[in-house]
Amino acid sequence: MDAYDLAEAAERSGVRAEELARLVELRIVTPDQEGRFTAGHLRRAALVKSLVESGIPIEGLGSAIRSGAVSLSFIDYAAYDRFSSLGGPTFAQMAQQTGLPVELLMYIREAAGSIAPGPDDRIRDNELPFVDLLVVAAGAGISTAAMQQMIRTQADSMRRIAETESVMWQAEVIGPATQRGLRPDEILGGELGDRMSALTERAVIAMYHLQQTKAWTANILEGVEQQLAAAGLHSRLEHPPAMCFLDITGYTRLTQERGDAAAAHVAEELGWIVRQTSVRHGGRAVKWLGDGVMLHYPSPRSGVVAALEMVEAVSAAELPPAHVGLHAGPVIFQEGDYYGQTVNLASRIADYARAGEVIVSQSVVDASTESPIAFRAVGPVELKGVVGAVELYAASRSA
Repeated sequence: MDAYDLAEAAERSGVRAEELARLVELRIVTPDQEGRFTAGHLRRAALVKSLVESGIPIEGLGSAIRSGAVSLSFIDYAAYDRFSSLGGPTFAQMAQQTGLPVELLMYIREAAGSIAPGPDDRIRDNELPFVDLLVVAAGAGISTAAMQQMIRTQADSMRRIAETESVMWQAEVIGPATQRGLRPDEILGGELGDRMSALTERAVIAMYHLQQTKAWTANILEGVEQQLAAAGLHSRLEHPPAMCFLDITGYTRLTQERGDAAAAHVAEELGWIVRQTSVRHGGRAVKWLGDGVMLHYPSPRSGVVAALEMVEAVSAAELPPAHVGLHAGPVIFQEGDYYGQTVNLASRIADYARAGEVIVSQSVVDASTESPIAFRAVGPVELKGVVGAVELYAASRSA
C-alpha cells in the first residue's frame, strides 16, 4: 500500500500542508506510526475539506469524531476508492508531454462539474484515461471542438446516472435505515455499498455497449447502403427524418389540482408508453420536457404510426389526453440532442394540435405514401414564431 509524507499527502489530496497538519492535531486524520498517510487518509482529508467548505466547523467535527458521535470510517470501504487523488503531473506538464493544448486538458475537469483548474494544478487519477483518449483522437485528426463535445456528453450522461443513483440510495437505503435508528455513517459503507457500487459500474458499461451496438449498426447500414447505391444495385430513398413532439393536455392544471405525486405518476406512465411505442417503430425519445417528450424517427411514416398509437395508448391508460405535432426535414445532431428549424416547426405544430390530435406538415405527408394512414387537410395555418402560413394535416388511421 502506497504511503506518503505530509507534504506529498497534502499535494495529492488538494489540502494545504498546514490544513492537513490541523486535521492530524484534531485527530480527524490519524497517520501511521511513522507519520505517513495512505490513500484512505487522503480521501478523508479531501472529504473533510468539503465538509468545512459547506459550513461545518472543523473544531466541532473533530470533537464529534473523538467522542465517537461521528465516524468517517466508511471512507475506507472499497466503494470509495473512486474518490481519486491528485496523483498525476500538472496540466501544463501533461500538455508538454502529449502535445495537447493545455486548455483542452483542463477542460476535462471543468466538464466534470468542478471549478476550472489552472495549468499548474495536478491532474486527478480519474482524469488520466481521458488524456490517453484525447491523444489518440488528436492523432486521428479529430477536431478540438469534437473532442470537447464528446467529453461534455459523457460528463452530462454520467452526472445523470450518478445523481439518480445517489437519490435512489438516499430514498431507499439511507432514509429507511435512519428511521430504524442507524446513523448515516453506519449506512454509507459496508458490504451492500461495495457490492452495489461494483455491480452498477458493470451495468453502466454493459448499457454503453448495448447503445454502441445500436449506434454502430446504424453507421454500418448507412455505409453499406451508400456502397450499393454507388454500384447501381440499390436506389436510396432520400426521405429526411421526422421530429415529433408529444405533449399532455392540461398537465400544469393537473399538477396544481392534484399535486406533484399525481403529476409524477402521469409522467411515469407516459414514459413507459413512449419508450415501448417509439422503439417498436424505430424511433427514440430524445428529450423529456416535463409535460411531454421530443422524439426522433428516421422514417416520417413510422413516426406518424407511432404517434397515433401513443395517443391511443395514453387514452386507454386513462391519462390526460395527448396531442402531437410532426415535421420532417434536416436536423442538426449535437451532444445527444437535435436542433434546427425542423425541430422548431415540429414543436410549433404540437402547440397547435388539440387534445387527441396528431397534426403533421406537408413534408410528413409526402414521405408517408403507402401507409395505413389517412390525412385530412387542415389548411394553411399561421403558427407562432413561424413566417408564413404552413400547410397542416390531421392524421388518422385509414378506414
